[in-house]
This record gives sequence, C-alpha cells and structure tokens, in this order.
Amino acid sequence: MNSDLAHLLGRFSKARIAAIGDLVADEFIYGETDRISREAPVLIVRYESAELKPGCGANAILNLCALGVRVQAIGLVGDDPVGRRLRELLREAGTDDSAVFTVEGPTSTKTRVLAGGKNTRRQQMLRIDRDGPKPPGPALAQKLLKALAQAAAKCDAIMVSDYGLGLLTPSLVEGVRSLAAQERTVCVDARYGLAKYRGITVVKPNEVELEQAVGRPIGDDPLALEEAGRELLKSLRAQAMLVTRGRNGMALLRPGAPTAVVPVHGSVEAVDVTGAGDTVMAACTAAVAAGGDPVQAMRIANVAGALKVQKSGTVPVSAEELRVELARAEVAQPTLVAQPRAASRGRR
Repeated sequence: MNSDLAHLLGRFSKARIAAIGDLVADEFIYGETDRISREAPVLIVRYESAELKPGCGANAILNLCALGVRVQAIGLVGDDPVGRRLRELLREAGTDDSAVFTVEGPTSTKTRVLAGGKNTRRQQMLRIDRDGPKPPGPALAQKLLKALAQAAAKCDAIMVSDYGLGLLTPSLVEGVRSLAAQERTVCVDARYGLAKYRGITVVKPNEVELEQAVGRPIGDDPLALEEAGRELLKSLRAQAMLVTRGRNGMALLRPGAPTAVVPVHGSVEAVDVTGAGDTVMAACTAAVAAGGDPVQAMRIANVAGALKVQKSGTVPVSAEELRVELARAEVAQPTLVAQPRAASRGRR
C-alpha cells in the first residue's frame, strides 16, 4: 500500500533545497480569562505562558527540515531578540542559516493571544502584527542574489515562500526566474503577485489566490476551476500548478495533460489550518526535489496537509508521521476530470 510514496519519502533525506522567503516569528501568548475589565468592554487575560515558533517562510523551512531535507535558508531577520531566537530555532531544526542576514530593526512578528476560561479550550482573541525588515536595497539585494545562486548550484530544487512582506524585490524575482530558465527546479508559493513568477516549475496557489489572479470567483463549480486554472497556468508558463482547495482537496494542472483531482486525505475534521499551506508547499517541493513526479508530489503533500490541520498552531509534519500514515491508510489516486481542449480536438 502506497509503496511508491513510501519509497519517495525514503529519498527525502538525500534531497537538498535552497529556500528563500519572508522569515516571520509566530509568537503565542497563552492565558486565562474569567472577567471583563472595568476600564473598557474587553476581557482581561491573565498571562500563563508564551512561546515563539517559525512562521510563514520560516515555517515552510521548518517543515522541510522535519521531512529530513537538507536546507539552505536565504532571507532577512532583524537585530533583535526575536530575530536571534528565530535563527536559533532554524539552526536547531538543522537549517544552514549562513545566508540569513541580520539587518537593523525588528524581525517580522505575528503575536497571537489565546485564552479561555477554566477547563475550556483556548481561543484566539487577538493578533498583533509587527513589521519586519524593509525591502532590501540594491547592495543587500545583490548579496541575497549571490547567496541564492550559490545555494541553487548545489541544491536539487529552490523553494520560494513569498508572503508579500518585501523580501522578494523585482531583482530577486528576476533572479528566481533566471534560475528556472536555466532548468533549475523552482517551486513557488506566493500570496500576492503570482503573475511575477513566469516560467517556473511548480506554483501553488490556493483557490482564493487563483480567484485573485484571474479576477473572478470560482465557487464550487469544477468547470470554473478548470477554466481559471488553465488561464493562469498558460499565463505563468509553469510546468505544473497545484491548487489547494481546503475541504475539497487539491487539483493539479499541467500543460497538455488532464486535470488531476484528489479529495482531502482522511476523515478527521480540521483542528487548525494555521501553517497548512507551508506544510503542503514543503512536502510538494521535497517530493519534486527527491525525484517524484507532480502527481506523487500532490498525493504526498495532501497527506502532509491532512496531518497538519489535526494539530494546533504552527507545527511541522515530520517524515516519521508521514511514514506512519502511509502505512496506516491508503492514499487516494487522482481522478482525471477534464481533458485540455487541444487534446480533445486532436481526437475528433
């Protein structure tokens, strides 16, 4: 059962990936609340504990490390305690952080306050975002480009995690596209501005990002998904596009091939979707870097995403968790739902 995916997972430890993206710290503050403030109509939270975890691009990197991949991280952090702790967490996970540069100012941080009453589940009450490093100027951008090129030369794939926080300047995006033009494997997850990444290997939008890219809603209409996906795929000139669809699973589109669709893996209800996109992106990139085809990458990423949403907070999925799940449950093969119009005309 799942022998091809298990074999592919076994090759993850030999894969090398250069990961460039917006490095963010996810701070969680936990507390208890049982009364309203007399100063304002707000709940009073009694502080209990706090923790700091890698978020956004840093979370995607942490997931790569948890999957056993060797990772060269490229990005920016601030010269503050949060930045130092974030780098420490990445190093502890096994990341090579020699191309993570420290710049003046704070590190990008998302602080979430979670609280509840006695014997009740904590709920997120508030999120505070702190801006991080400014977009790199010409000199720093050149330094990042050099680091990316050097890392790409000794890696099997490049993973780009673009959260729109300023790291991926036009010159760096052009550097990414140049590597793809040199037939390097480049996998991109971009929250904004997908259109910038033309000519790359794999792009991973969710349905909302796909709707934004084509400028119209998709809803639950499979034909609308197919048409929008084909339009974006053609515009990006990508080799494959993996569309994550939440509870509706995933869709894989490739030029000249039928669209492949898989349902959500498993039947357990999601606990927390925070960071699930990073987990899917990491598993997909790791699979491609390890020599898997796009369909195998989608199937193993689907399992990783299902395992992640059963966990609370920003938590990676490990290779061992994937191994256990592949031995426990059969992973669905994709359904081919549509043929490209050109192929259909050719059969008439």
